[in-house]
Amino acid sequence: VPKAPKKVLVIGCGAGATAGAVSIDENVETLVIAEIEPLVPRVVSEHFGEHNFHVVRNPKTQVVIDDARHFLLTTEERFDAITSDPLDPWVKGAATLYTKEFFELAKSKLNPGGTVTLFVQLYESTPEAVKSEIGTFFEVFPNGVIWGNTHQGRGYDTVLMGTVEPPHFNVDEWEARLNSPQYAPVKDSLREISIYSATDLFANYAGRASDMKAYLADAQINRDRDLRLQYLAGLGLNLYQSGPIYADILKHKKYPEGLFSGSPETLQRLRDAISSAPGGDPQ
Repeated sequence: VPKAPKKVLVIGCGAGATAGAVSIDENVETLVIAEIEPLVPRVVSEHFGEHNFHVVRNPKTQVVIDDARHFLLTTEERFDAITSDPLDPWVKGAATLYTKEFFELAKSKLNPGGTVTLFVQLYESTPEAVKSEIGTFFEVFPNGVIWGNTHQGRGYDTVLMGTVEPPHFNVDEWEARLNSPQYAPVKDSLREISIYSATDLFANYAGRASDMKAYLADAQINRDRDLRLQYLAGLGLNLYQSGPIYADILKHKKYPEGLFSGSPETLQRLRDAISSAPGGDPQ
């Protein structure tokens, strides 16, 4: 996991929230947004600037109007981090950003120590679609980690993190970073979603690839040649099973020995926080 990512690619502009969160990290010198619809960055800049730190107008930001796959296939650039937040996978064409081949392409564009993150929604989805997304990602990133997000104590969506080498986080170092003056905007942004410390942040741990083999035993891998996910995801339209889906994921969660380091006191607090994190209620 890059401690000081200098060059980041954000796939999909949307409202600019993800790119905006990246932009306030002072280590980031270049932020590339790959967006297929030219109108989106312009509208976002005009109407959502106060919510995304005016990321489109930030001098470090480069907006590339292109299909993300075409951009990655044709660029010679490499990145310290690539984050992908596509449309719902049942939207025509979106499933191409969840295929094994696409994840392999993104992986090939990482600098040493780089990270790929992927948004996976649990709402308006099915267990089969979620398993397909996670299983496909973990085929390319066998050191992958799931980070959960809950709403009113129940599962809502997740972020998958993939690295070439096994990831590691020193929780005390991250706490010091969040408390440093240059990270004040980051800490303020996290506070808006009730994350007040590094322990709160990492308590969202929901599992890693090595512990999810039983859960993913029947996962249908999404490939370019079949786009299986597009059909699986279509069955989840207007279906709200995010709570049960997340609870099923958490059944396989174990405390990740070796993923975190820090003082004994810090690690005990984190262990307690992970074990008591909400989201396991299937109702």
